[in-house]
Amino acid sequence: MAKRLTLVQFEQTVGGLLLNPRTVAIAKSVLVEGRQQIELVASTGLTKGAISQAVKRVWSEYDLKSKGGELVSFVLPKHQAYIVKQWAANFESRTENKK
Repeated sequence: MAKRLTLVQFEQTVGGLLLNPRTVAIAKSVLVEGRQQIELVASTGLTKGAISQAVKRVWSEYDLKSKGGELVSFVLPKHQAYIVKQWAANFESRTENKK
């Protein structure tokens, strides 16, 4: 089954992400409009891998957010980074156990 999102799900997913507008348009074409990735290779001139990467980036973010997660990026002192990494591992194990 093809991965699909509603327009609202898509907009909530890409909101706040630092993505190139072309990446957003490609992912929207596939995930919301249901176009085949191979169609976009011909129409955009990008490689199959580049198209796939754009779609995967947005889908991964949607998957993370649907599990109650949020991707963050900060520079922290080592001891605090260690704690945050433990939180991340705990979150991942909880979401894996729900599958």
